[in-house]
Amino acid sequence: MDQYTLNLLVVGASFALYIGIAIWARAGSTAEFYAAGQGVPPVMNGMATAADWMSAASFISMAGLIAFVGYDNSTFLMGWTGGYVLLALLLAPYLRKFGKFTVPEFVGDRFYSQGARLVAVICLIVISVTYVIGQMRGVGVTFARFLEVSTDTGLYIGAAIVFAYAVFGGMKGITYTQVAQYCVLIIAYTIPAIFISLQVTGSFLPQLGLFGTYAPSGGDIAFLTKLDQVVMELGFSQYTAHSTSTLNMVFFTMSLMIGTAGLPHVIIRFFTVPKVADARWSAGWALVFIALLYTVAPAVGSMARLNITSTFWPNAVAGNALDGEALSVEEINTNPELAWINTWVNTGLLGFEDKNGDGRIQYYNDKSEALQAIAAERGWVGNELTKFDRDMLVLANPEIAKLPGWVIALVAAGGLAAALSTAAGLLLAISSAVSHDLIKGAINPNISEKGELLAARISMGFAILVATWLGLNPPGFAAQVVALAFGLAAATIFPVLMMGIFSKRINKEGAIAGMLAGLFSTAIYIFLFLGWFFIPGTATLENVPANWLFGISPASFGTVGAILNFGTAYIVSGMTKEPPREIQDLVESIRVPKGAGAATGH
Repeated sequence: MDQYTLNLLVVGASFALYIGIAIWARAGSTAEFYAAGQGVPPVMNGMATAADWMSAASFISMAGLIAFVGYDNSTFLMGWTGGYVLLALLLAPYLRKFGKFTVPEFVGDRFYSQGARLVAVICLIVISVTYVIGQMRGVGVTFARFLEVSTDTGLYIGAAIVFAYAVFGGMKGITYTQVAQYCVLIIAYTIPAIFISLQVTGSFLPQLGLFGTYAPSGGDIAFLTKLDQVVMELGFSQYTAHSTSTLNMVFFTMSLMIGTAGLPHVIIRFFTVPKVADARWSAGWALVFIALLYTVAPAVGSMARLNITSTFWPNAVAGNALDGEALSVEEINTNPELAWINTWVNTGLLGFEDKNGDGRIQYYNDKSEALQAIAAERGWVGNELTKFDRDMLVLANPEIAKLPGWVIALVAAGGLAAALSTAAGLLLAISSAVSHDLIKGAINPNISEKGELLAARISMGFAILVATWLGLNPPGFAAQVVALAFGLAAATIFPVLMMGIFSKRINKEGAIAGMLAGLFSTAIYIFLFLGWFFIPGTATLENVPANWLFGISPASFGTVGAILNFGTAYIVSGMTKEPPREIQDLVESIRVPKGAGAATGH
């Protein structure tokens, strides 16, 4: 059976499973559409939360970012996992006890203000739309390669699948679909990692292989030492070195942590369990399920970096890379084991050019002063691997490592499961904010349940259209865009939830001012230094403009935005009237660890 047919069968079977589950678990009420009837068991909710959380950025992009940057991008792992600890300890049980369906509803009731609720809706939509761009991008990339269609066509197909099971199933359908998607994605991620770890390090567990020895050396050299030697030989930075600003690294990690704890589509998952204790257990189980992928990701990234390097310099892992010949164009065009290169070139995610006409493709750091003399001596004209999109690394990994066809097909299904599961959760958060908080909460409080359910489905359909349109022209690769969403969540939602739960003195004026300060400061900083609106050009998160504030990158600014949010809220609250006594009593009751929904009678 050829690879294309195998891909179709595996991906098609997974889609049939998702749609079948959605039909079986179709939401019949607003309670089921928004919160799955608050009847999801903790273990199942933990698995669904993990799928909701482990997006295209986690499955597709994270290992690619680690592969091409190394140690410095371990911040993604530390920030994203650390955020779940904050969520489990500081937010999840208290929000579940409050007994509402959405984050804006909590903000509106706690701060006794429709204005605060509407500002929270705006923040939620900005965060979720920014986040969903990365998911749609991941869907398009995966379909483009494995179904051999354009990235845009792949994005349209993915949008149609999400529409089929999210619009009708709501949270109930999405929850049970995400359980299936988690099973698919974790199997798809770990099986190739095990194969590759055995090849490169001889270790069955990739986590141990990363710190083990390089197998072809016979145990004489550590794997990471070998990787450092190879990449430095080609003029790249030492893989295991810390070379970025410590302040920026700390701020970025903190932004990811508090951004995780403030992501609306993750928070609403804890409204689906029966009891307060179940919310905490759900977060604990989610950490376990997430760890199964996150502890493997560093090994996947580092081993993939060595594999891709040795592909273009076949002798790179045997000795001094530059002592031999680079990969020839003839080999790329005739060697069946290298057919994956031209296949990925056709997707637009990989590119090469024989600039000096020597029949070979030199892959090295053409900005390295140490290599400039060698390049001049040998007649090289710049790095001839002109493009290697980070988003393709995990998807291409099984082909680079020459793994069986069924593994390649499984990875395709896993990448789609990761992107679709998170996209569905984000779209539900958007649709809930529009139908429940905007339409029912502000525009038409007397709308019937049937009318609200229809509005929720229409809102989700519209959100899918907007997400598809934005996914066609994303401002960066998947993990970049997702990092920006975390910054916005860190600067807006997390502070207002923390203050709403743990401070009786913060009033509606302080909450509104704080959210707006966090939102506008972070959004303006991001847009200004990425050049999306104010500075037309090609700026990306990887550029380091000299005028960054204290060397803080746009992706790290969420921490600063959070500080501004907290500070503004406390200052404004101190200058205005304290909250009513009943609100202060409500805050006190939320923190008493007894009785799900007791604070508001739900």
